[in-house]
Amino acid sequence: MFQLLKPGHVIPFMRLAFPATLFSCVIILLCVFSLATRGLNWGLDFTGGTIVEVNFTQAADLDDMRTALKQQQIEGAIVQHFGSTRDVLIRLPPKGETNQQQLATKVTVAAKQLAADAKLTRIEFVGPAVGAELAQSGFMAIVASLLCILAYVGFRFEWRMATGAVLSLAHDVLVTLGVFSWLQLEFDLTVLAAVLTVVGYSLNDTIVVFDRVRENARRLRKGEMSEILDISMTETLSRTLITSGTTLFTVVALFVMGGALIHGFATALLIGIGFGTYSSIYVASAWAMYLKVKREHLLPVEVEKDDSGVESL
Repeated sequence: MFQLLKPGHVIPFMRLAFPATLFSCVIILLCVFSLATRGLNWGLDFTGGTIVEVNFTQAADLDDMRTALKQQQIEGAIVQHFGSTRDVLIRLPPKGETNQQQLATKVTVAAKQLAADAKLTRIEFVGPAVGAELAQSGFMAIVASLLCILAYVGFRFEWRMATGAVLSLAHDVLVTLGVFSWLQLEFDLTVLAAVLTVVGYSLNDTIVVFDRVRENARRLRKGEMSEILDISMTETLSRTLITSGTTLFTVVALFVMGGALIHGFATALLIGIGFGTYSSIYVASAWAMYLKVKREHLLPVEVEKDDSGVESL
């Protein structure tokens, strides 16, 4: 079995718990400030607009397509490949009264400047009311997932550890949203899916650590809770680094080679997985320690039997 550390060596993670907590608080405040002042750069999935798909018989040059659209007085278009280099997806922001027929004509003319056999395969208008409903549904999905996780971890482990786990997940979500707000990266449905994926990934890492903490709390009869946390995180460190490393390897490949269509998705996963690994140690476990979780809280409840054989706690 792969060993990252020498047997018996324990990394004092909790010695840096307070500085890490201060760092997390500063990062969260900056993210909240950015979200409050700059907001998110909502994609067309949320703001509404027009989506047009054009098919070419040969690979299409995106820069030429953008130039052709500007010649047709179509400004602010997001042009990208999807599926293959012969298929082009054009996203157009809403501008007052949108006449789909006129818009389709302009896009068709622009496409035929690149290739005479270009075909308009789809045009779809998304209204702002639908976009607002999607944003509300996405926010409710995140809140509902956090509440369900709080209930599950509280039932499975202990309420102090459940609180730390939920704070860890909220930390990862806020940091991801804050980075997207600060850099004004487009936030669309694929990014929302990545945020929900980050919640699940971060929870998995936290549950592994908490499960080892509970095992060591029952096995080790001496030592403070901070020492049990250090031992547990040291024992799971190899697994954490290997899992995060292989996942990041795949996400980096998507980030570099995936193209513009999933660039936001890969960016959100990179941020979320990186901070998720950090938060499982210095947010989830640290806050459980701050809330005074003890070994006694993690031990199974002893059941005693009286002379009649009736069980009592």
